[in-house]
Amino acid sequence: MLSLRSHQHLLLRDSLHYFSSISPWRSAMRFGAASATASPYSTASRLLFRQLFEKESSTYTYLLADLRHPQKPAVLLDPVDKTADRDLALIRDLGLKLIYAMNTHVHADHVTGTGLIKTKMPGVKSVISKASQAKADHVVEHGDKIHFGNLFLEVRATPGHTLGCVTYVTGEGPDQPHPRMAFTGDALLIRGCGRTDFQGGSSHQLYQSVHSQIFALPKDTLIYPAHDYKGFTVSTVGEEMILNPRLTKDEETFTSIMKNLNLAYPKMIDVAVPANLACGFQDSTPEARASA
Repeated sequence: MLSLRSHQHLLLRDSLHYFSSISPWRSAMRFGAASATASPYSTASRLLFRQLFEKESSTYTYLLADLRHPQKPAVLLDPVDKTADRDLALIRDLGLKLIYAMNTHVHADHVTGTGLIKTKMPGVKSVISKASQAKADHVVEHGDKIHFGNLFLEVRATPGHTLGCVTYVTGEGPDQPHPRMAFTGDALLIRGCGRTDFQGGSSHQLYQSVHSQIFALPKDTLIYPAHDYKGFTVSTVGEEMILNPRLTKDEETFTSIMKNLNLAYPKMIDVAVPANLACGFQDSTPEARASA
């Protein structure tokens, strides 16, 4: 029978084996985050993928598009107001048609870019979870699918950091990206997780969410969080299952860790949360802009 240490070693070896066959990601993991990183998929893939960074809040924004579709429809995940112009310029440069600007949850550390994007690119629809109780053009629930061209994102409810957190996971099927990609928001960070002490947070709920909805995915699933503070750009389910210093513990230990983080009050929360509950709608009409 394998010892626990031997079993963990085999899991990590299997997880890291995937990266050894993909040179672009070996470079990305080695040299850290860039303003826009290349896709791990071959040029023949239908998926266009870009990872973008906003340095003040250490937020990642993700752009995905179906290149084989005539209109090249695209979605933008967790946009930031301060980098909305950059993101839209990239979308135009790449000849994409942005259809959805989406949030994984109501952020407390920055104002979402969805409002600015809706004013500058008419026709774009905002998306957020119904459980977040925020305003958006479309509210989604667990199990919903968000289609862009012939690709889609599956919605998985992963509350715990906030009541309304969701993880968006690329679809499963022969025409969908492989390995799968999970955009985890603040629920699961690389070697960490989001705090649970405000906005309806719950350590118990977060622990259950990650283990049942994210760790249940294939081990080679790529993990893309909403934030990173140490220069990491991507992880895998397999890596986090054995290397995450919080979520590898039992639930009681995890709860104790979260209870004793003693984190500072988020400096942007009083501005960001009210704005993000409107999901950008505070900037989407001339009347709202005039009264701001």
